Amino acid sequence: MTAAPPHIIITITAGLLVIGDEILSGRTKDKNIGYIAEYLTSIGIELREVRVVPDVEAEIVGALNALRNRYTYVFTTGGIGPTHDDITADCVAKAFGVSIDVDPRARAMLLQRIPEKDLNEARLRMARIPAGADLIVNKVSSAPGFHIGNVFVMAGVPSIMQAMLDEVVPTLKTGVKMLSESVRADLREGDIGTPLGEIAKAHTETIIGSYPFIDEQRGPNTNIVIRSRDAQKLAAAKREVEDMLARVKATLRR
Repeated sequence: MTAAPPHIIITITAGLLVIGDEILSGRTKDKNIGYIAEYLTSIGIELREVRVVPDVEAEIVGALNALRNRYTYVFTTGGIGPTHDDITADCVAKAFGVSIDVDPRARAMLLQRIPEKDLNEARLRMARIPAGADLIVNKVSSAPGFHIGNVFVMAGVPSIMQAMLDEVVPTLKTGVKMLSESVRADLREGDIGTPLGEIAKAHTETIIGSYPFIDEQRGPNTNIVIRSRDAQKLAAAKREVEDMLARVKATLRR
């Protein structure tokens, strides 16, 4: 295989599928999206899309197929527990067109924490794995997640999800990390909207965002965040932003 030229930046992308009626109803406050987004960004994987779906087979299968055909990786959280509405594993099997049954490897993992006499039908649901999938070790509660194709199926409980993600990450291809610089404008967002847009158009390989906030001493203010995978392009855009801010401030002082 011929290596890509060094000037070409290969972007590794991801989608996240959050599964569960409890998330959509508000009974459970999701703590995984932000964690996963930050974790992936730190290793050079760009999270492009997050979908939240109920415990409905057609919704899960449809969303999973859409995401796995669009992105390098797909991560799912939720729906792999012991109850009747934990249907994620079955839906993944259906999406991939494979069978699903109790996996001897997963059953053995459960037995590390659950006595065999207590391994009832409900608990065995956590050992049902789609054919051809690899297991994701769960060092917190032993019930594994799994990996099939470009899809990584993880628990919804944050501490377990985080442990699973730690197991998964070393196996992933990663891209060039996104670099970021923040500039405090000391101006209102409306003061800089037009010239900032012009800078953004001129620097197509950077992402420039403005984020208004209230300063207790100065009132309305703005943070400008510049992001790029190229350090030189990032620095060039930052210089233009700083020069623009100086010009706007000078104009407003007249």
